[in-house]
This record gives sequence, structure tokens and C-alpha cells, in this order.
Amino acid sequence: MTKPKKKQINFTQDSILALMQEIYNELVEQRSTAIRIQNKMISMMKEPEDMTVIGPVIEKQQKIINDCVEKKLTLSKLQSGIWEKRSNSEETFDISSMDDDILQGLISKDINSDIEKFNL
Repeated sequence: MTKPKKKQINFTQDSILALMQEIYNELVEQRSTAIRIQNKMISMMKEPEDMTVIGPVIEKQQKIINDCVEKKLTLSKLQSGIWEKRSNSEETFDISSMDDDILQGLISKDINSDIEKFNL
């Protein structure tokens, strides 16, 4: 089997904004799903003994919800930095190393979250 060709990433202002929108949409979906599962588990609780079975699932969903909020805040900081740079200079668009670190952190958190999500 041949090795797939590496894809070139188009790093423009529009592509970055589209990527951020996609990340945001996925976070909203992930958070909504976690809240739905959490509410379903809470509604299934009838007796105190049920908490030993359902408790870890609720805790895991709460962690997903909190992670989504943290990722949204990080994304908002990155977006505000991009808007600030955009308003200061219309011709050149440059992401500083700090913005790159924030973007890399956001991506790695998302990857780690997906890994943890599938290890239920």
C-alpha cells in the first residue's frame, strides 16, 4: 500500500477563521451531547445505590463540559488576538509565536479529549 501524500495546509486569515468556527461548532456539539448524557443519567437515578453506578458517568460528562468551556475561552482569546492584529494592519496577517502556542495547545487538548472520550 502506498503512503498517502502529505496535504498542504492553506494558512490564510479566512482558513484560520473557518478552522476556528469548525472547532467551536464541534465544542458546542460535544458539550450538548455531554449535557444530554448527564441529564439522562440523573433521571435514571432512583435510589442512593444508583449513584455508585451512575456517578462515574456523570463525573466524566461534567469533565467534558468543563473542558469544552475551557477550550471555548482559549479559542476566544485567540480570536480576539487575530481581530486585534487584523484591525492594526490590513495588509499583512501574521500570527505571533504566542498565538501559535495557544493554537497548538487548543489542538492538543482537543486531541487528548478525543482520546479520553474513546477510552470510556
